[in-house]
Amino acid sequence: MSTNPTSAIASSFLNDLKTRTADSHKKLEELPVSKSIMSPDMKIEEYAKYLNLMHDVHQDTEETIFPLFANLTDDLEQRRKKQLIEADLSFLNYELTPSEKVFKIEEISVPFALGILYVVEGSTLGGRFILKNVSKVPQLSVDKGVSYFNGYGEKTGSFWKSFLNFLSEYEQENNCGDSIIEGAVFAFDSIYNHFESK
Repeated sequence: MSTNPTSAIASSFLNDLKTRTADSHKKLEELPVSKSIMSPDMKIEEYAKYLNLMHDVHQDTEETIFPLFANLTDDLEQRRKKQLIEADLSFLNYELTPSEKVFKIEEISVPFALGILYVVEGSTLGGRFILKNVSKVPQLSVDKGVSYFNGYGEKTGSFWKSFLNFLSEYEQENNCGDSIIEGAVFAFDSIYNHFESK
C-alpha cells in the first residue's frame, strides 16, 4: 500500500503547527476566565463574561479576517458565530459590553490571517467539550443560551476537517507554514492579553 506524500506533508505541517502553538494555547487555557467555564460550579455571571470576551474575538475576526478569504473559500458565511453569542446573551438577559479590538496589527497577510482563523475555528471544536460542562447549569440545560458552544452541532467535526484541508492545501501551494504559525501564535497571545485585561 503506497502512502500519499501530499497528505504526509500536510500531516507534518499540522503537527508542527500544533506543537509550535502548544505553549500559547496552554497559557490561554490556564487563565482564570478560561478555567471558570470548565468549573463544576460555574456561575452564570462568569459564563456571560466569557461570552462577552469571545464576542470581541469573533467580531474582530469577522470584520478583519473574513474579508481576506472571501474569494478563497465558500463556507465563510456558515462560520460566523457573533450572532450566536448575541442570541445567548440576549436569552440570559445580559447586555453586550461595547466591542474592543483583539487583533491589534496593521497589516495582515493571508497566511498570517489563516493562522488566526486556525485558532478561532479551533475554539469551536473545543466549544463542544465546554458545552458538556455548561449544560449542567439549570438555566442552560435545555439547549437555551448555549448556541455558541454548540458550534456547528453534529457537523462540528466535519467543519473542522474541511478547514484543516483548506489550511493544508493553502500552505502546500504557497509554502507559507511559518507565516501561518506566526499568525496562530499571535492569535493565542492576543486573545490571552484580551482575556487577562478584563
